[in-house]
Amino acid sequence: MSSEQQGDRPRREPRDGGSRRPRRMSAPKAMRSAAQQLEELLGRPPESISALRPTDDGWEAEVEVLELERIPETASVLASYRVTLDAEGELMAYERVRRYTRGQIDRRT
Repeated sequence: MSSEQQGDRPRREPRDGGSRRPRRMSAPKAMRSAAQQLEELLGRPPESISALRPTDDGWEAEVEVLELERIPETASVLASYRVTLDAEGELMAYERVRRYTRGQIDRRT
């Protein structure tokens, strides 16, 4: 006798085929995770996180890092790194996207 014949409700399979996506971590946790993992790889602490945006698979962050300290401080060289995290906050990729002096101002045209 099947469970339906006994009056039990039939079991339903999850709509996603049984595979469940991990829940995306919060933005503050993603920021900390990006900064900490990039510091481990580069050996330099991040100055700031200038951008953070959700992606289909996790998070993408722009992290500013001091690369070359100079005097005066406005002559120091910083770099902006794009960091890609999965939904659980694990670093999947990073790349340096820009180098600039601290005193440089972005100009939009």
